[in-house]
Amino acid sequence: MAVINQTCLSDFILLGFSSRQVLLSLLIVVTYAMILVGNLTIFSIINTEHHLQTPMYFFLSHLSILDVCYSTVTLPAMLVMAVTGNKRISFNRCFTQLYFFVSLGGAECLLLAAMAYDRYVAICNPLRYPLVMDKRFCSYLVGGSWLCGFLNSVLHTLMTSKLTFCGARRINHFFCDVPPLLNASCTDTRTSQLLLYVVSVYLGMTPFVFVIVSYTQIISSILKIRSTEGRQKAFSTCSSHLIVVTVFYVTANFNYIGPAPGDSFDFIRLSSMLYSVLTPLFNPVIYCLRNQEVKRALKKVFTGKKNPKNIMDVK
Repeated sequence: MAVINQTCLSDFILLGFSSRQVLLSLLIVVTYAMILVGNLTIFSIINTEHHLQTPMYFFLSHLSILDVCYSTVTLPAMLVMAVTGNKRISFNRCFTQLYFFVSLGGAECLLLAAMAYDRYVAICNPLRYPLVMDKRFCSYLVGGSWLCGFLNSVLHTLMTSKLTFCGARRINHFFCDVPPLLNASCTDTRTSQLLLYVVSVYLGMTPFVFVIVSYTQIISSILKIRSTEGRQKAFSTCSSHLIVVTVFYVTANFNYIGPAPGDSFDFIRLSSMLYSVLTPLFNPVIYCLRNQEVKRALKKVFTGKKNPKNIMDVK
């Protein structure tokens, strides 16, 4: 009991930054600002423009809010650490950060799969699209994504918080996450590792396989389009979506399934930055700002001019 109390009352030391990093601080500020502006702009446009009240944009609006929350869990704390050089984080703050980071990451895994299914139905079964993707079903998909993400995080947070951390309690990362905390523990982590692996397969690999299968069917349908311009446009959109989704899933799955405790965490830190920072940064550009309907809506807002009749741009 004395060891557990000592563990709970002691701070962790994050080793992500070796010292004060002025240039890196500026990079974090710029990146975080771009994430906020991009995602909040997309969310606002979708919820104010009538012609964007469709299932596809409903999912995108939730993805925007999810990305804002996801980046807010880590980037402000990283900025403070980079500016001040203070690497300490309390036990409670560390596990609060871990809980929200894991929950939001899990929710995004499932939401991206739901968005892939939406595009599959829209392109491969367009006549059934209004019946299948009704408002209630879309709400269930989004709500289920958020709920599963938060329930999954409860398991990881509870299991990890029960571990004993000895010595200087150094965490080889920029923020608190499950793998580096398991590596920092001085007790047996096999049960936690098994839980991490099983849940990661469920929330990471399974949705990724589903997305790949969905886009395979989508591309197959695109090949049947007679118009060369239509095929090129559809391929351009699908390839962009698939690249971002692949980067997110591959790096996230490597982070949670690939390495074992004791391995070098240099590449893990890089991979975690890719899926937790770059995807929230690129999602507004890939999913929305290349979309003609969103461009017209943005032009309407900034110029005050009414758009001509909008044609549904299925993406």
